[in-house]
Formats: sequence, C-alpha cells, structure tokens
Amino acid sequence: MRDMHKLIEPTAQGEGPASPRPRPPAIEPGRDALFLDLDGTLAAIRPHPGDVGPEARRTELLRRLAERLSGRLAVVTGRSLEEADRILDGACGPLAAVHGLVVRGPDGQLDTPEASAAVAQARQALTDFAEERDGLLIEDKGVSVGLHFRGAPDLQGEAERLGHALAERHGLVAQPGDMVFELRQPGADKGSAVRRLMALELFEGYRPIFVGDDLTDEDGFAAAQDLGGHAVLVGAREPSGADYGLSDVEAVFAWLEEAVA
Repeated sequence: MRDMHKLIEPTAQGEGPASPRPRPPAIEPGRDALFLDLDGTLAAIRPHPGDVGPEARRTELLRRLAERLSGRLAVVTGRSLEEADRILDGACGPLAAVHGLVVRGPDGQLDTPEASAAVAQARQALTDFAEERDGLLIEDKGVSVGLHFRGAPDLQGEAERLGHALAERHGLVAQPGDMVFELRQPGADKGSAVRRLMALELFEGYRPIFVGDDLTDEDGFAAAQDLGGHAVLVGAREPSGADYGLSDVEAVFAWLEEAVA
C-alpha cells in the first residue's frame, strides 16, 4: 500500500452532470422519515476515506433536520459506526453502519454481529494483494473489509476478480462500490436496515425517503419504495430505480436546507 500521495483528486462539487430525474418534492416534516447515505450524499467523495471529516454546516443541518422531523432521521452508510459518528460529529442518533450490519436505534441500543473468521481470512488475502501494488488501500470495518482502488484504477479488474473469488471461497457478500470492492458478512443490507428502523415506534407509519448515490444504495431505494416512500439518486449513475434526482452533494444540502428554513 505504497505511494498513497498518488491518489487522484475527486471532481469538484457542481461540475458533475445534472441529474436526468426530476428534483424531489419538498420534505413534509409531519409525514416523512428521512434516510441518508453518507459518502457521495452528505460528504463529497475523497481519495482516502480518512480525508472526510466533520463539517459545521453538515452537523448543524442534521441537528436541525432531526429536530424538525421529531427524530425520524437516520444515516445509512457503508462506513463503520465509529467513522460515521466521527464524520457526523454525533449529530445523528439512529444510524445503520457497514451496509446495515450494524444498526443503532433512536434509544442508542446497538445491534451488531460478531466478526467472523471468514472476514479475517479475506482481509489477509486483500492485504497481501494491496501490499504488493501501489495506490491501493484496505479499509477494515470488523464485520467487513474494503479494497479501495481509486488511486490505481487500472487495477480495478484484477481487484474485483480477486474479490469475487474470495466471496465465493469464504461465503461472503461481494459489494462493489464507487472505486471500492467490499466483502462483508451476509445477513443485512441497506434495505433491511431501512425496514428495521421503519418498524420502530418512532418511524412506524411515516413515509420513508432514501437519498443515496452508489450502487449499494439501491437496496435502500427499493425498501423505501416498497414501504410507500420514494428514492432520490445523487448524481447521474445508471441504471437506478430511484424516482427523483439531485446532481451532487451541494444540491442535496440545498434541498435539505429548504426543510429547515
């Protein structure tokens, strides 16, 4: 994992293509429950996962949204719980981390599985692979492990082939993402996290809105739609089952800020 300084810079906000989908309608605080992805939705994608940190505007916005929605706000992310809390500066109580494997309810109760030996074995294989090549990064989340190749896009095919082989060998879920390939324990996804949170008294009976940018968010989109809500895609990725679209993180912030104006 050498020469991490060679990682490429992300596209600046506002420079991406406009969404081909209509802008989502305004949030209705007395009707809606809001589920937000983190990277690519509430935070711009950075070359290194650790480059993303707390921002005063985001923290204040989430706190105001949670108050406006009477607590019916949750972040649903591939990040670990600890990383999500660090980036969000503790502004969001209900939270689903590691693609739904770890869920924290409004009362702070935490539901998390024990890390399996299969993940540890896959982690070692991915680490060995990354240590022999420049520009790769391993992200260890305990119950999952990710191989980031944003700094070495020419290695994407090789990295994904290895990832799929390890998933089959160890009985893990293969989770391709935006310049990352993740292997995680089976048993949950972002859709199941939305369903679990929507079954809680605080959320039950409200209309779920899921906002996300990556392929991993499609399960969350489908769950929100199945429960009578809708889905908002950030960016122009296709195909997607989302109903509405926002062009980038700045557009997400502008839309969310309208709900607390």
